[in-house]
Amino acid sequence: MGLFFLLTALFLWFIEGNYYMPSYRFADLTPFFNLAPWILIFVIVAVGMKSFSEEFKSGTIETLLTKPVGIPQIVGGKLLSVWTIGKWMLVPTFIYVYAVYALSMDGNPDWKNLLSAYFGLVLLIGALASISIFSSALFSNQVNSFLVGLFLSFLFYYGFEGLGSFNLLGNLDLWIQKLSLNFHYQNMVKGLLKLSDVVYLLSIIALFYTLSIYILHKRIR
Repeated sequence: MGLFFLLTALFLWFIEGNYYMPSYRFADLTPFFNLAPWILIFVIVAVGMKSFSEEFKSGTIETLLTKPVGIPQIVGGKLLSVWTIGKWMLVPTFIYVYAVYALSMDGNPDWKNLLSAYFGLVLLIGALASISIFSSALFSNQVNSFLVGLFLSFLFYYGFEGLGSFNLLGNLDLWIQKLSLNFHYQNMVKGLLKLSDVVYLLSIIALFYTLSIYILHKRIR
């Protein structure tokens, strides 16, 4: 949590670049919402990489499976724990909201856009958490879990959108871009809270949750 807040603070307020707030022409948090996913990809995968890999490595998975809960509940508990940690990471960033609008001319935040963007970030954290849980269920080695989780997170966050931007497949390019988490997340950052975007992000969470359950069933047989 501290690392996430420190990195966002450095890039937003101290390191001149694409996300440097003092040089941004508008009094809003768009630079933060564009920056946060790239840092969260590393942080959330790092948080979730031990979820199951450590259980298999230490042998405690057998003890866990003797408890009066099923594999879906175990996976759900792991997912919710990583997702909750990710959501708590956002709490200190509320100071950015105060700082930006206290320094603006009118000091009146666009609450609709702000809430939409934070809601999108919460759903994105859930998607990254589900990917990290899935990659952790694949391996007993945390390093392998981290690397695969990182690859999948980059692929689903920006990889499909980047592939679609090459305009190689004609009309299919837009559909490929729509497979990207960033495509749907950016709509929420702009304040466009559409059902299709929410459904897609929730679908990614459900997909990797289901895949994690399947992998665990296969590994414990």
